[in-house]
Amino acid sequence: MIDFAWNLESQIAAIYRKSGYIHGIEKIEAQSLESLFGLEKEIALLRANTEAFLYENLGVNVLLWGARGCGKSSLIKALLLQYAKDNLRVLQVEKENLEILPEILDILRNKHYKFIIFCDDLSFENNETAYKGLKSILEGGLEALPQNIKIYATSNRRHLLPEFHDENEIFGYEGNEDKIALSDRFPLCIGFYTQGSAEYLEILAGYFKEIKEKDAKQWEEICRIAMQYAAQKGSRNPRTAAQFYALYQSGLLKYL
Repeated sequence: MIDFAWNLESQIAAIYRKSGYIHGIEKIEAQSLESLFGLEKEIALLRANTEAFLYENLGVNVLLWGARGCGKSSLIKALLLQYAKDNLRVLQVEKENLEILPEILDILRNKHYKFIIFCDDLSFENNETAYKGLKSILEGGLEALPQNIKIYATSNRRHLLPEFHDENEIFGYEGNEDKIALSDRFPLCIGFYTQGSAEYLEILAGYFKEIKEKDAKQWEEICRIAMQYAAQKGSRNPRTAAQFYALYQSGLLKYL
């Protein structure tokens, strides 16, 4: 039996621990929606869906997929900060614990809050079977998903399992189609794409707005250093931009 150690009034998020209890989180590590630069379209889509869920008992389950560091998880956590006052709560469940989801739903369905089940970095290898429980919950089981619960998942893959074509010859590709159908059960799939230099600098401009407007020479130097930093990191995504800004504020760039 799950130990429900979550004060829903004072703790806006929780995480399910493998030992069998739901741990309420005292301090949330999250940014505001306004601080997520370069994600305007993605934010608008997810906000619209979340508001439909909160205010109209509508909305759908969502898969956010794309390259690492593009802001998928940050966006979901930012939504929590934005809508916690509207009785939104988020419960994080790791993929190795997905088999406990039916019991979690039984606990949450009668609570007077709206819940997002947050499955971060969700993907499965070809020999894993944990996806079947999630697939049944998303759509296809005898019992419908409770009206006060939606599932928001993030993944680095568009399809949550790798697409192999070595299934049993008797069944052709049927087995593989069954696995790919998991991602098809998310009505809303939002893609996050690898960004180029222009997009990277546009995100940085949001962090350095005041400097960019007041000191063109300093902004040019920041851009030069930021591109060097991105080259060292091997990526030009929102995470890299946020890390660069944190290093700049801390005065640590000169040591790199």
